[in-house]
Amino acid sequence: MSKDAVVSKQRLLWVAGLGWLFDAMDVGMLSFIMAALQKEWNLTAEQMGWIGSINSIGMAVGALVFGLLADRIGRKHVFIITLLLFSIGSGLSALATTLTVFLILRFFIGMGLGGELPVASTLVSESVPAQERGKVVVLLESFWAGGWLIAALISFFIIPKYGWQMALILGALPALYALYLRVNLPDSDRFRVVQKTERRSIWQNITEVWSKPYAKQTTMLWILWFSVVFSYYGMFLWLPSVMVMKGFSLIKSFEYVLMMTFAQLPGYFSVAWLIERVGRKFVLVVYLIGTAVSAYFFGNAESAAMLMAFGILLSFFNLGAWGALYAYTPEQYPTVIRGTGAGMAASFGRIGGILGPLVVGYLVAQQVSITMIFAVFCAAIFIGVLAVLLLGTETKQQELE
Repeated sequence: MSKDAVVSKQRLLWVAGLGWLFDAMDVGMLSFIMAALQKEWNLTAEQMGWIGSINSIGMAVGALVFGLLADRIGRKHVFIITLLLFSIGSGLSALATTLTVFLILRFFIGMGLGGELPVASTLVSESVPAQERGKVVVLLESFWAGGWLIAALISFFIIPKYGWQMALILGALPALYALYLRVNLPDSDRFRVVQKTERRSIWQNITEVWSKPYAKQTTMLWILWFSVVFSYYGMFLWLPSVMVMKGFSLIKSFEYVLMMTFAQLPGYFSVAWLIERVGRKFVLVVYLIGTAVSAYFFGNAESAAMLMAFGILLSFFNLGAWGALYAYTPEQYPTVIRGTGAGMAASFGRIGGILGPLVVGYLVAQQVSITMIFAVFCAAIFIGVLAVLLLGTETKQQELE
């Protein structure tokens, strides 16, 4: 690879990665803001569940709409639009004084988030060589941990002293970065070539994702995405609140979640190292099983030491699995339907993100134990493992079509 190509790859990773970091800041702060809003607005468990779920409804719509648009107008333009959408929405939500207004704005923020993530991973997948593709996409996903760390720091130092509104205003700053992206971010060469040779309708792309050549991998991805997103948003959006339920103060729960979040980075980096050596399927299966086991013991933990230990393992394995998922998904489709296929899979997965927080809120309201709640997520993750084992094919270092 030439020196210019290396520089271009590194620049693309940082540009797309920083956009990913901004996404994570918003999602990460939401979990802390939910806990603060519960106290300030006297929210019920069901109302808290709706905050997380309306965000995922927006993400489901955004992943579908912007995934389809990415195959029509290009990855770059969609990346910028989605980044602006969630940044501006975040700033406006700081002005919300009622739950209804807050939920409406969370829907639009979710649309931006849901659209940006699969489109960014598709752009990076199409822009790096096959032998490095998995590693680079996982490194892109690792920016998520950086965003969560910043979110945890903002939430720990800002929310208790200055309020949740200030945290949301800080989350709006990425809008300025989106303007920089418009000038400096290149679009995918593969996409530009396809656009010159083949013009297709959105409906053609949708139907082809479920056509015979791709039905098996589409089924696998939809099951996998649903199980991963259902368990992630059910568990992680509730982490600060679960800590409070287990008897820790809100401040103390921020400290624990901040420390657990540091464990995401070695999770990502270990997957980045493994994914081109042992393959996508092996990494997904091992890290998903690790997630399920950690979740079970986290739900059963009673002492601070046990909560911390299994919370760290939960972060390590779950976010490592996310990295592999984003590397694996775009590789299932050719360039002409890659944005559509990845967006549709992510959109279906977001239905799990809608149900996860609602299920927790409902079960908490019914006084179901935290142990049983986390057992539900364990079962969901194992369904995803079976989908990969039975339906998945290895795509390690294969050239994209």
